[in-house]
Amino acid sequence: MTTRAELTEKIVAHKTFNDIKWADVAAAVGQSKEWVTAALMGQISLSKDQIAQACNALGLNFSDEETALLMTVPYRGSLPTAVPTDPLIYRLYEVVNVYGTTMKALIEEEFGDGIMSAIDFTMDISREENPAGDRVKIVLDGKFLPYKMY
Repeated sequence: MTTRAELTEKIVAHKTFNDIKWADVAAAVGQSKEWVTAALMGQISLSKDQIAQACNALGLNFSDEETALLMTVPYRGSLPTAVPTDPLIYRLYEVVNVYGTTMKALIEEEFGDGIMSAIDFTMDISREENPAGDRVKIVLDGKFLPYKMY
């Protein structure tokens, strides 16, 4: 029996070995790179059609068991840690817990091995009016700091 974590490892290893970009897989699936990456990292479920499109883009064939795992609503939030109790902070924690692996994968794909600085850093929080309810917009802008060899 394959676990969701093992399937994610298989997808990421194949993607890395074959130098496939998340954006290319996303274009084939017809969704954003953030959404498709999160789905293939185990944080969002996919439809059978989306799985077929992802398989095509990745050059992978998933078994019936693996397809069923990708279609199953996941247990979101794979980063173990103490949980904040303030509701607003908890929601930000939830965003990182659910999408953190996706952000990490996409940043590393774009910039390489390193981190985003929280020192050479700006943040912009703004309100965007929306007929369905105003939205919170948070922009994090940090200098990329590559790990150096020594």
